[in-house]
Amino acid sequence: MTTDQHGLAMSGASAAAARHYDRAIDELLHFRAEVVAETRAALADSPGFPLGNVLAAYLGLLTTEADDARAARARFGDFHRRLDESSLPPRERAHLAAVRALLRGDFLTCGALLGEITVEHPRDALALIVGHQVDFFTGDARSLRDRIGGALTAWHPDDPHYGHVLGMYAFGLEESGHYDRSEETGLRAVELDPRDVWGIHAVAHTYEMRGRFGDGLRYLDARVPDWSTGTFFNVHTWWHYCLYALETGDVPRVLAIYDAVMAGGRTSLELLDASALLWRLHLEGSEQPARWEALADAWPPRVAEPFYAFNDMHAVMAYVGAGRLGEAERLIASREAYVAEPRPGVTNAAMTLRVGLPVCRAIVAFGRGEHRSVVELLYPIRHRVNEFGGSHAQRDAVQRTLLESALRAGARDVARTLASERIGVRPCSPYNWLKQAAVAEAFGDRAAAAAARERARALAGAA
Repeated sequence: MTTDQHGLAMSGASAAAARHYDRAIDELLHFRAEVVAETRAALADSPGFPLGNVLAAYLGLLTTEADDARAARARFGDFHRRLDESSLPPRERAHLAAVRALLRGDFLTCGALLGEITVEHPRDALALIVGHQVDFFTGDARSLRDRIGGALTAWHPDDPHYGHVLGMYAFGLEESGHYDRSEETGLRAVELDPRDVWGIHAVAHTYEMRGRFGDGLRYLDARVPDWSTGTFFNVHTWWHYCLYALETGDVPRVLAIYDAVMAGGRTSLELLDASALLWRLHLEGSEQPARWEALADAWPPRVAEPFYAFNDMHAVMAYVGAGRLGEAERLIASREAYVAEPRPGVTNAAMTLRVGLPVCRAIVAFGRGEHRSVVELLYPIRHRVNEFGGSHAQRDAVQRTLLESALRAGARDVARTLASERIGVRPCSPYNWLKQAAVAEAFGDRAAAAAARERARALAGAA
């Protein structure tokens, strides 16, 4: 029996395999691609290493790529058939149960089982980070916060991964609305490890959610070498950078970053960020036909089968942006057939039915100019859009679509309500004040509209 770097016993691993596993966990906490090579090296040395096989399965299942999940199921099935599970320590059996739940598509059960591991073994870094990602994929803000918060006192400042635990906690705090505490925690995480891209990402979210886009630009500018290369999160952090630039109205800068970093994305996460950025431009009347066309060409293999409703929404954005409404409707029809079959325990089926399909239908309706339908589809679900995952910042694309359609449909009272909500939460956002100006125009109050536009200009200039 060997132990990992955090003092937890592991069965079936040679000393060399244990070293590769520890390095794999370190790479995973840094979101670096080397995690795959280190995991493979651990299994090459000790093919029957239970936690090595568990880690490999988690890696395949958390990319939100159907092909990766299929390969992970096959590999894990081969391993599990040869395993005498009864001989394993309880913690490892618990991880196996969590993996099996994830293999069945049951994110919620997987997250709950990982939570049980964390209660008994708060220094199990694998249970923490995988559980944290499961909470992200299911939009569970409270668990994003408390799963990590409940383990935090078992970690100490001299632990090499203490900063990464703080970085995860910072993101959970942000998604739960504790923005000041999140910023403080995230800054401490990055101080401990400047290459902690998840901690940097958490701080970026706090600036986004408070409309402090000038601070966000300055923070990311000061750390470009730490977050812009070598991780799975490069493109996503550039996406955050572009959100700040959009608030200043600097569309040329946004498009330059898009062309340099986002165009030609290969993973679902990269394509998702590209769709989300172009859709924000689309909502404001900035059409990008060539960019949309290339992006729409990239999506079909990623959504050929149902796997994650949040990805489906972004594929539909690309199809609508490219004017390929027929492809968007075919994707929706395939998801309607998917949810028509009973799929007990499959989290994505519930996500698709309750949120994914209404949102996708609304995006198509927006593309058709049927803005009253967009309002009818999105307004009833606007407070539970989190159920299909993502962050507040990512899901804001849905809220912006609803607000824009309310304005275009002449639903003045709905638009006034939505704009008022946004200004109350983020009074420093030029976008919010521009929408308040549009609402005032709709009500015929030109003086209020002019004042709101001037407020937007002043805020943008202050950045």
